[in-house]
Amino acid sequence: MAAKIDTVDARTRAKPRSEPYWVKLAGGCMLGYRKLTAGSIGTWYARYRDPETEQRTKTSLGDFSNLPPAQRYDAAKKEAEQWFTHLGRGGAVVASTVRAVCENYVKHLRATAGKGDDTADDHQARFARWVDEATIGRVVITKLTRRQVETWRAELAATPVVIDPRAKNPRTRTRAASSVNRDCAAFRAALNYAHDMDEVTTDTAWRVALRPTKGADGRRTVYLDREQRRKLIGCVDEEFVEFVKGMTHLPLRPGALAALTVGHLDKKNGVLCIGKDKAGQDRRIKLPKATASILAKLTAERLPAAPLFARAGGGAWNKDAWKKPMKAAAAAAGLPAGTVLYTLRHSTITDLVVGGLDLLTVAQLSGTSVEMIEKHYGHLRADHAAEALAKLVL
Repeated sequence: MAAKIDTVDARTRAKPRSEPYWVKLAGGCMLGYRKLTAGSIGTWYARYRDPETEQRTKTSLGDFSNLPPAQRYDAAKKEAEQWFTHLGRGGAVVASTVRAVCENYVKHLRATAGKGDDTADDHQARFARWVDEATIGRVVITKLTRRQVETWRAELAATPVVIDPRAKNPRTRTRAASSVNRDCAAFRAALNYAHDMDEVTTDTAWRVALRPTKGADGRRTVYLDREQRRKLIGCVDEEFVEFVKGMTHLPLRPGALAALTVGHLDKKNGVLCIGKDKAGQDRRIKLPKATASILAKLTAERLPAAPLFARAGGGAWNKDAWKKPMKAAAAAAGLPAGTVLYTLRHSTITDLVVGGLDLLTVAQLSGTSVEMIEKHYGHLRADHAAEALAKLVL
């Protein structure tokens, strides 16, 4: 005789026992209720039989003590049916939390050829800030909802950026949409990896909720011409000047330039090996003789492990160290508002594109994709295109 567990009265009268009382919801799908003592509220279970292998799998659904007794059967039935659907689509038997999913993705990045530890470290840091201690981190991924993801994103966007955390009264600013996009992209990648690994069988919870904000990563509008760059160099203090010159000679990210050591420079062949960079892969740049000569003199009699562009004390530059001197030099040179160290990278890439260098080579030199160069700098080739079309006229 089938058990009756859908009413409060039936569950109250049920005798305590170790084996759950089971009711059939569908073929191979059972909902169970077990209470070990007469006074307990009981625990709900779901049991699934694989139609191909006939293997049975059971999971605990909890006691639903947060709900009134009359609502617990319907809640347990709904959750069991969601689990059955998940398994029926090939989903994993044991579901991970969102936090565990992010941890697994970081491990995947470290183990994947071409990704490197830098990418894994970047993702791990983002997850540590925004997922690990957040409410969403404790959610089982199969139970993740779009509303939860949207709430997480809204809280992320609303968290102000502390400009100088070491100051007595640190200032803050609104988080940029581009920054939110980058954090969401890392989170989306982790969830998509879990989907690929069948830990969850649908991406409905995040497919729309984590879409990037359009236009957030727009073109950088501040461009410094050669004369403005000379003025900047003239206003930079002695400790910082060589690093700034390096930014005007090479289309690198400031972090990549700061990470270079003397050992990255092949003086004999005039080649610079770019190691640590956002692109995640090493690349070699053949330097013009003038630049190679400057760097050779700069690194004379210095050990291979020493920073290529060192500070006065011998240490490497970083964003905390270059921020203030760059701001002061830009103001002294009368440069446009919004001028930062990254502006020099943008300016050198602009000159390469306008100068007619093909976009593939520009992308290789700057350590990014052709798609990104086309997105941010492709419009600069309009004049070249017009000139080429003009030559077609008979």
